[in-house]
Amino acid sequence: MTRAPHSDRERQEMLAAIGVARLEDLFADIPEEVRFPALDLPPALSEMELAAELRRLAARNDSLEDGPSFLGAGSYRHFIPATVDDVLQRGEFYTAYTPYQPELSQGMLQAMFEYQSMICRLTGMEVSNASHYDGATSLAEAVLLALNAAKGDRSRIVLSPSVHPHYREVVATYLRGLDAEQVVPGDRSVAARDLAAHVDGDTAALVIQTPNFFGRLEDLDGLAEAVHAKGALLIVLADPISLGLFRPPGALGADVVVADGQPLGISPSFGGPSLGIFATRRAHVRQLAGRLVGQTADAEGRRGYVLTLATREQHIRRARATSNICTNSALGALAAATYLATLGRQGLRRVAELCHHKAHYAAARLGEIPGLSVSPDAPDAPFFKEFVLELPHPAAEVNARLRTEHGITGGYDLGRACPGWENRMLIAVTETNSRAEIDALVSALRRLTA
Repeated sequence: MTRAPHSDRERQEMLAAIGVARLEDLFADIPEEVRFPALDLPPALSEMELAAELRRLAARNDSLEDGPSFLGAGSYRHFIPATVDDVLQRGEFYTAYTPYQPELSQGMLQAMFEYQSMICRLTGMEVSNASHYDGATSLAEAVLLALNAAKGDRSRIVLSPSVHPHYREVVATYLRGLDAEQVVPGDRSVAARDLAAHVDGDTAALVIQTPNFFGRLEDLDGLAEAVHAKGALLIVLADPISLGLFRPPGALGADVVVADGQPLGISPSFGGPSLGIFATRRAHVRQLAGRLVGQTADAEGRRGYVLTLATREQHIRRARATSNICTNSALGALAAATYLATLGRQGLRRVAELCHHKAHYAAARLGEIPGLSVSPDAPDAPFFKEFVLELPHPAAEVNARLRTEHGITGGYDLGRACPGWENRMLIAVTETNSRAEIDALVSALRRLTA
């Protein structure tokens, strides 16, 4: 049996040294009624028995690798080249912490610099930080940037209703306690270009997601100009894979581009960890949250890398910090940089093309089934790799039968996020879904919805 590193004698010696007889005496000042209750634990297991029990519990999980999966809604299954894991497993990266001492952290600092450079090219922006926790955190920090840039003169943030609902909840949490207001005008089908009318003199930023939560691509042409004419910023939440195929938001005038970097070489892993992408214009670099790695030269002219900006309270006066965010997703950013370097521009474009074409093939096939409707609210709207599918039965019931009877993980049950949409699911198709898997989904749904 595995035991704690201290013997009973050593524990008694430590208690005697601090002047108490029992471990429980250390909690004497805490009222008994608010102490953590005693746990009714089963008998101790040996290491071998515990390992077997953990394997049994893990086997209860449904893995995306166990069969065809069409689940997305923010976290996606993409092919990850073996080079990504090979780089991540290197000791100098796997155990690296905050690079406070640049002379000891050149490898990680260079990796972050390369990551920032790739993100700038991918988004069409001028500056990228060294990452945040996830896409939702990046969006919330972008909102804070807009409010800080307004210097207290503006307090409204207008969010498209088609922004991921979890992201909107995180933004609302960030704004709690601040003199700021989150406004979500219109219904779920409102187009991005129509939201410019809701931007007024008190609006700090307009937030648009494209492809949006429902998979539809938003038309951003002219939107930045309309928002800027009213003195506000345009924040765009993007799918990084889609940027391999479509014009980057930076080319369309966006002021801040954020994304969840999970599709770039990071496994869904039952929901995390992820990677937050954050890029902006050089004019806002002083409002940039998190870390910024820069390239410099030492006294002998040799190239080196350092933390150029770290505008958080650990580095500067608390009153001047742009955010209290304390770390980043360095290992996730390294995975993204390795993924992008491995695929290259043409490889990323090919992945995006496969997602786009396979998703449209799936939508066309599913649309042939009587009783099913693809994108019922906007049948002609362009989409990337996700689309809404309306069913004659509740999506939760259909998904349960897909899993138990056909071994297929269906789409996201939209009733969980959108009241009244219990009969709709969000189907995600990536390059990992073969034609045979798509045809199997079509065949299964044809039988289940007959």
